[in-house]
Amino acid sequence: MKITMARIDNRLLHGIVIAQYLPQADCQRIMVIDDEVANNPKKKEMMMFAKPDGYAASIIPLAKALENFKNSKYEGQRIFILAKTPQVFSALLEIGVPIPELIIGATDRLNEGIKLSNRAYISEEEADVCRHIQQLGTRIIVQHAPSVTPVDLSKIIH
Repeated sequence: MKITMARIDNRLLHGIVIAQYLPQADCQRIMVIDDEVANNPKKKEMMMFAKPDGYAASIIPLAKALENFKNSKYEGQRIFILAKTPQVFSALLEIGVPIPELIIGATDRLNEGIKLSNRAYISEEEADVCRHIQQLGTRIIVQHAPSVTPVDLSKIIH
């Protein structure tokens, strides 16, 4: 199993992700880890409808993702993970899922907290989680779209 791309995005699977990031991800599976979407049949169906043909997809709550990774369910697969918060990626790293780089795209809380970009703000708690993720060896960049120059998070928060 290889995590080919990991992204924080409040909209999860949407146009920019599908059209611009997915071709770069070199993945077989798109994994959306989000308790709310996974447990809402209508939202889950809409998200599955957005998935392009040719990719496997998982839209699952965090607990199920952790269980599946612990049980090596995705052995031999290349995976692009999408979630709304850094806490999801911290939990994955804590059980040994290797995530070399995490992209912060867009967040829900515009104009609140620590500004990372015009489309991304994080709370102090999320900043602490990001620092922990970096301490675990994952590089974090801020980048709304591939056409935007990525900024290393360590240059924004210390």
